[in-house]
Amino acid sequence: MKRLFLPVIGCLLAAVVSGQTLNSSNLPIIVINTNGQEIVDDPKITADMGIIYNGEGVRNAVTDPFNHYNGKIGIEIRGQSSQMFPMKSYSLELWDNSGNSLDKSLFGLPKESDWVLYAPYTDKTLMRNFLAYTMSRELGHWAANCRYVEVVVNGDYKGIYVFMEKIKRGSGRVPVSKIGAADISGDAVTGGYIFSIDKEADAWYSFVYPPYGTNGQNIRFAYVYPKLSSIVAAQQNYLKNYVDSFETALNGDQYQDKQNGWRRFADEASFIDYLIVNEVSRNVDSYRLSAYFNKDRRSKGGKIFAGPVWDYDLAFRNADYCKGPETRGWAYHFNKDCPQDYWQIPFWWYQFEKDSAFQSNLRCRWKQVRQASLSDGRIYNLIDSIVTLTAEAQQRHFQRWPVLGQYIWPNPQPIPTSYAGEIVALKEWISARISWISSNIPNAGPCYDYPASETVSILAAFYPNPVGDRLTLDIKSRLAQKVMVRITDVMGRTVLNQACNLHYGENYIPVAAGRWAPGVYILSYQADSGEKGTQKLLKQ
Repeated sequence: MKRLFLPVIGCLLAAVVSGQTLNSSNLPIIVINTNGQEIVDDPKITADMGIIYNGEGVRNAVTDPFNHYNGKIGIEIRGQSSQMFPMKSYSLELWDNSGNSLDKSLFGLPKESDWVLYAPYTDKTLMRNFLAYTMSRELGHWAANCRYVEVVVNGDYKGIYVFMEKIKRGSGRVPVSKIGAADISGDAVTGGYIFSIDKEADAWYSFVYPPYGTNGQNIRFAYVYPKLSSIVAAQQNYLKNYVDSFETALNGDQYQDKQNGWRRFADEASFIDYLIVNEVSRNVDSYRLSAYFNKDRRSKGGKIFAGPVWDYDLAFRNADYCKGPETRGWAYHFNKDCPQDYWQIPFWWYQFEKDSAFQSNLRCRWKQVRQASLSDGRIYNLIDSIVTLTAEAQQRHFQRWPVLGQYIWPNPQPIPTSYAGEIVALKEWISARISWISSNIPNAGPCYDYPASETVSILAAFYPNPVGDRLTLDIKSRLAQKVMVRITDVMGRTVLNQACNLHYGENYIPVAAGRWAPGVYILSYQADSGEKGTQKLLKQ
């Protein structure tokens, strides 16, 4: 949309900061002048913005010229519950002097016109969003890049803000294909899409009601890209039908089938990583609000991917309701913990909990990332890096907003009385949370950890019993070794005599039993280590 206004001539005047002293900062300084207009929720108003940024490691003075950006913007208040706070978050769109959107690289980030100024008012660590986005990005997914800045609006010092990318399709943002109104058939209509689960539904409702809800709740989907004003009927129908197919498969009896189950429609690895970020952070809004998903064209994979992650200001022990402060328990059990809340979690995550392959792959991924991007050292280094970066500016911030030690909805008790106390509490909570997760992810599959307390080298189980058409040998081994398995009927006739090579951990060995006659069978095994055992089986 084109907007008409006079071009900016020269630099904006450096603002006089009311009630605070901001002569210079190690952070970039953003100065916004609305020229007497009030910033509202919607629509964006025209304003002038100047950014003082002299480069990494160089101080920025309020008397320096606007050398990183100097021009027009559209600005509006963003957020929902956060709008009640005196420190507002903003959505920004860069505009040229003719009123057109202006793509520009700011702070070394990919060129774009749409940006967010996030206000960490209730988050006294100043870093909860930063931590979640960084975790997701280091797991290999696109997540909003963040830069810490100090902001002045109409001469009023507003404190530390987090300048971040907005969820949007693009080469430097969510990497799905561009789709236009003419893309209504063939491969073109299959992607790309971004959709969400949130309070504001403008798309469709799930046909599966969330489990444990008590108020007739249902799951609402919303269009993100293309947005409601742009998406055409053929695209609406395609996306809804595809998500319906995913839910149908996941809700069906064969949901674990690798070819015909839910994995046909969704990317398992992305859902595992999405779960990891949400569980480490125990975000009370996770899975149910600001929950984003994307889908590219069939020719580019075409499955539903979970993410990008978004909105973690109430995560990492920053919500005093629905077990938000607790280090124990799964965040995806929200519906069990808060069945009365209207905004419930879709059945997906409860079904994944019953999917043995999903749980097995989750354990492997968890063990992998705990050695790298989610190691204690990496997480603490991230936290300490922000503490160091904001050491000077956070003092000004908390003078402007004296909230330390005060209850700001929904801070849990006890409330630390200092910024240092907030950081200590954050680290202690994350440590306890990660420890609980490590102890409670099902110990199964190829990444099984053999119990240190066991004196034998093999633990064997066999199911089902009575046996149907198929028998599974579940053998856990302390080491790589061979085991001989023999199954005989009551007459001593052998129906199976098989050497099985075991790897460390859990081993699943399928046995076809459909041709066995009904009756009693004896299963015996002996491992290279000397352990042996027998079990009676009943064939129906």
